[in-house]
Amino acid sequence: MLCCLLQGWNFLEVRPFPAFTASLAMKVLLFAVLVDICLPSLIPEQEKNPHFWRRQAQETLRRALKLQQLNTNVAKNVILFLGDGMGVSTVTAARILKGQLQHRKGEETVLEMDRFPFVALSKTYNTNAQVPDSAGTATAYLCGVKANEGTVGVSAAVTRSQCNTTAGNEVTSILKWAKEAGKSVGIVTTTRVNHATPSAAYAHSADRDWYSDNEMPPEAIQQGCKDIAHQLFENIPGIEVIMGGGRKYMFPKNTSDVEYPNEEKYRGTRLDNRNLIGVWKEQKPKDKRAHYVWNRTELMNLDLDKVDYLLGLFEPMDLMYELNRNNETDPSLTEMVKVAIKILQKNPQGFFLLVEGGRIDHGHHEGKAKQALHEAVEMDRAIGLADVMTSSQETLTVVTADHSHVFTFGGYTPRGNPIFGLAPMQSDVDKKPFTSILYGNGPGYKTVAGERENVSWVDFAHANYQAQSAVPLRQETHGGEDVAVFAKGPMAHLLHGVHEQNYIPHVMAYAACIGENKGHCHSGAPHSLSAPLAMTSALICFLLLSLVF
Repeated sequence: MLCCLLQGWNFLEVRPFPAFTASLAMKVLLFAVLVDICLPSLIPEQEKNPHFWRRQAQETLRRALKLQQLNTNVAKNVILFLGDGMGVSTVTAARILKGQLQHRKGEETVLEMDRFPFVALSKTYNTNAQVPDSAGTATAYLCGVKANEGTVGVSAAVTRSQCNTTAGNEVTSILKWAKEAGKSVGIVTTTRVNHATPSAAYAHSADRDWYSDNEMPPEAIQQGCKDIAHQLFENIPGIEVIMGGGRKYMFPKNTSDVEYPNEEKYRGTRLDNRNLIGVWKEQKPKDKRAHYVWNRTELMNLDLDKVDYLLGLFEPMDLMYELNRNNETDPSLTEMVKVAIKILQKNPQGFFLLVEGGRIDHGHHEGKAKQALHEAVEMDRAIGLADVMTSSQETLTVVTADHSHVFTFGGYTPRGNPIFGLAPMQSDVDKKPFTSILYGNGPGYKTVAGERENVSWVDFAHANYQAQSAVPLRQETHGGEDVAVFAKGPMAHLLHGVHEQNYIPHVMAYAACIGENKGHCHSGAPHSLSAPLAMTSALICFLLLSLVF
């Protein structure tokens, strides 16, 4: 009975942040005691039988052997899912969370990205930074060129914030290569559409923070540099689908926001007095149907058969965290991906789609692991939906991260331990409990009377709880370790081993026969060595047989 109580405690629910209560204290104290008592019952009965593990391994082996038949088709479609800040520890914790949300123990759960047959590691450093930022990394995995931190769509010859170093050093992205090849293209993000990750797909900027001309220094404007929002509609005007946040950067300064008319911080920012939504509409051919929407209701009511271009800006800045999302006004990432694919699929030549789960990163920066991990689970849902809507015979899907975070979880937790719960032990130094999830640095560093805060006295399962960190910082930092790359579909096997991050778009372009590397694409033949090797082998066999007989 006690063990059932332990497993039934819900550390996953979202609830208000209450003051410490006697009930919470009792739960905390009982938890540590019950772990040792209940540990045997935490093991599923089938897992005690060696046959279970042998059968599982043999099934995995059978699937692996099938991978010898490589998919060398031309990729009609390419989808890149980018989990901003989704390091390996985040992937693992999100896997456990996904399972526990389904009332399972969690560790045995399979993420959608776990099903991808090919996995690699990506080296994330920027040309001038051991631990990277999201702008330089976006330039790498979208443009195929490593760059300096803080810069987007330009080479390492550009110095951050120095406009006069930009000209002649612009680099183009796989989104542009796809567009030039006749494919439809789209961008879906939970951040601003002019944030670091999406902006590298279309912009060339010496500074990632130049969201509108309001954020630019006067000398940069005088030297001819354009803000990122401006470039979104000018550089590649034919982007079919753009969805995310960032409304306020599209309107003249002090223009009231349609959703938050009384909120000054959400008013328009543009000093040039341009309405970029109007500019976007005017650019479209008269025989095409372009729709701008700003809320979920408008998006869901669209007849997608009558949509050629879609611009959806659902918040003045970034979208709400998934846990805080208003289901009436804000679409989920999965819903946006569904709409995007339906529109882009209408092009018989295929499409390229960039999908960013951008607020994983924000949750970690704020030390709010619960927000970050729920964002990762939502992105995994979107990956699953995309899998259902496309075929791996003609669609290359890549899932990766731009960088990691100093996020970890440990403490010898037992099987099925709530991912946001306590470790089953106290510190042998300060004699206080600690949560399994911790950060190397960040805003969760707290002392009370000169000592580490006792987490027994706070609601550590709250959505906005800031996990304890070793070093006090207002914002937690990125991590510098390699990140995972998951791939399936045509030429996915080219993503293997350990690669420089800028290798990724070269593989995607090779698979889709776009960009500069198209010598293997003549006559639509499969682009692998398997066919010529097979013919060579047959010829050798024929000659040997002739000699024998």
